[in-house]
Amino acid sequence: MRPLFLIPLLAALLALPAHARQVVTDPSLPRALPAEGPVSVEWTDPAQFSDLRFSSNRWEAQQGNWVTQLAQHLQQRAAARLPDGQRMDVTITDIQRAGRYEPGRSINFDHVRVMREIYPPRMTLNVRITDADGTVLAEGERQLSDMGYLQHSSPINNDNLRYEKRMIDDWLRRELPTAPRT
Repeated sequence: MRPLFLIPLLAALLALPAHARQVVTDPSLPRALPAEGPVSVEWTDPAQFSDLRFSSNRWEAQQGNWVTQLAQHLQQRAAARLPDGQRMDVTITDIQRAGRYEPGRSINFDHVRVMREIYPPRMTLNVRITDADGTVLAEGERQLSDMGYLQHSSPINNDNLRYEKRMIDDWLRRELPTAPRT
């Protein structure tokens, strides 16, 4: 008679919206954003990202569409900063989101990402910036990290990717400084 309690649980899981069950490692998902504007963003296999390879809760870490969300944020913010006529091509090769799933926590906390200073967000990108003629202005690997991500956090922002997005914004301010005002 004990297995009867599983029926409502399975029904609840099947009733979840489709996006809640999306996994970033699904090989049928695209690995690039649609080409729009001057910034293209693609990514390598998320199953090889540090966030999944070194996670103590791989199942929880691969849930959602966080890779696409970060790529969209990068594309939108870079397009707003890129000077007219220039193009930026970015390939995301690694992501380690802020925080970790810590082993040994009680069963009630095995799905909770714990934020500590020793778990900063990190990203590795391959970047190529060209001008209107196709001349390469900048090219190479960029390793992003925010070691003080908890020191300048906002209690108002409840975006699950706020630390990673702020790290991207900080890098873009350095990589694409705004033109001096005249």
